[in-house]
Amino acid sequence: MIETSPQQTSVKKILPLILATAIFMQMLDSTILNTSLPSIARDLHESPLNMQNAIISYVLTLAVFMPASGFLADRFGTKKVFIFALLLFSLGSLFCSMSQNLTHLVISRVIQGVGGSLMTPVGKLALIKTFDKSELLKAMNFAIIPALIGPVLGPLVGGYMVDYLSWHWIFLINIPIGVLGIILGFKYMPDYKSTDVDFDLKGFLIFAAASLLLSISLELFGDMQNISPVLFVFILGFLFLYYYYKHAKRGGNPIFPLDLFQVRTFRVGIVGNLATRLGISSVPLLLPLMIQIAYKQSAVTSGWIIAPMALTAIFGKSSVIKILDRYGYRQTLMVNTFIIGTLICLLAIPNIHTSLYWFVPIIAILGFFNSIQFTSMNTISIADLRNFQTSSGNSLISVNQQLAIGFGIAFGLIVLKLFENSNMIEGEIHNAFRYTFLTVGILTIISGFVFRRLHISDGKNMKSKED
Repeated sequence: MIETSPQQTSVKKILPLILATAIFMQMLDSTILNTSLPSIARDLHESPLNMQNAIISYVLTLAVFMPASGFLADRFGTKKVFIFALLLFSLGSLFCSMSQNLTHLVISRVIQGVGGSLMTPVGKLALIKTFDKSELLKAMNFAIIPALIGPVLGPLVGGYMVDYLSWHWIFLINIPIGVLGIILGFKYMPDYKSTDVDFDLKGFLIFAAASLLLSISLELFGDMQNISPVLFVFILGFLFLYYYYKHAKRGGNPIFPLDLFQVRTFRVGIVGNLATRLGISSVPLLLPLMIQIAYKQSAVTSGWIIAPMALTAIFGKSSVIKILDRYGYRQTLMVNTFIIGTLICLLAIPNIHTSLYWFVPIIAILGFFNSIQFTSMNTISIADLRNFQTSSGNSLISVNQQLAIGFGIAFGLIVLKLFENSNMIEGEIHNAFRYTFLTVGILTIISGFVFRRLHISDGKNMKSKED
C-alpha cells in the first residue's frame, strides 16, 4: 500500500482552495462590470454604449488564449504558469482601476483576460493530475462553487461599490484575492511538466481566429439592424473551424487532437455543455433585465432577487455526489436538464402585476439544479480521457464553456428582440420577456436528450469512494 506523505496531504487539502480563488476572481470579474458601466462611462467621459468594448475585449481574450494554456503548463510547469497568470490578472486589475480613458481600460482588460485565460484551465489541470479519479469529483465539487457564486455576487457587489465607494473598487477587490492565491500557489501548487512538448502554432492561430470571429459575431448579434456583416463573420468563423479540422486531420501534434472526440463521454460532455447552456446562461442576464426594464426596479434589487441562487448552489454541491452515486450520470443529466428547462418556463408565468417575490423560490430551486448540472457535465467530460489527453482536453472544455456561455447570452437577447418587435406582445415589453423564457426553457428541455448518448455505466470510475 502506497502511503501519502504529509506534504501530499497538505497539497490535496489546499489545491482546491487555490483553484477556487482563481475561479472566484474570474467569475466575479466577468459580471461585476455590468452594473458599473454607466458610472465608469461618466468618469471617463464616454457614452455607456461605447463601454461595451470593456466587456467584449475581456471575453475575446479569454476565448483566444485559453487553447494555449495546456501547452504552456506542459512546457513551463503548472506552478510557474499559474502564479504568472494570477500576477498578470492582479496587475491588469490594478491597471483597470488606474485607467484614465476607455483605451486604457480596454488594454487593461486584455491584460486581465490573458491572465484569466491561463489561470483557471491551468489550476484545473493541476487538480486533475493531483487527484485520483475516485477523489476528483469531490475536489472539483469544492473548487467550482465560486463559479456559481461569482456571477450572482458580481452585479450585487458592483452596484453597492459604485453607490457607496467608487467604480475603482470593483477592480481593486481582485488584488488581495490574487495575492492570497499567489502565496498559496508558491507553497502548495504542484509543478507538473511534460517532457514531450510540441506546440502546434499553426493550429493555435487557426483555432484562435475561429474563436475570435465567433465571439465577435456573438457580440454583434445583439444589433439586428444590419444582419449581413454579422452572418458573414459568423460563417467565416465556422469556415476557420473547418480549416482547423482539416489541419488536425493531417496528423502531427495538433493543439486539440481529433482523437479527443473519439472518446464518447468527452464528446457528449462537450455537446451537452454547448446545448444546455443556451438556456441556462441566458437566465442570469434576462431576469435582472426584466426586473429593471419591465418592473422599473433598481439594479441592486434585481441582484437581491437572484442572490438565493448562490446559497442553493452550495446545497446542490453537497448533494451531487450522492445523486450521481445513486442514479448515475446518464439519468442524472437527462432528468436534471428537464427540471432546469421546466423551471425556466415557470419564469414566464407571472404577469406585470405579480409580486417580484414570486421569482425567488424558482430562482432558488434553479440554483440547486444548476450546480448539479455544471459539476456533472464537467466531470463526465474528463471521465475517460487518458493522461496524455488531459492537457488538451481540459483546455478545449474551458474554451467550449466560454463560447457556450457567449452563445447562451446572445441567443437569449436575439429571442427577446424578436418577440419585442413582433405583434404577439401587445405593446408590453414584459410579455416579450415571458415568451423568451418560455422559448429558452423549452429548448433547454429538448437539449436534455443529448445525454441519451451516455451509457448507464458511464462515469463509474469517477464515483467518490466512501469515507
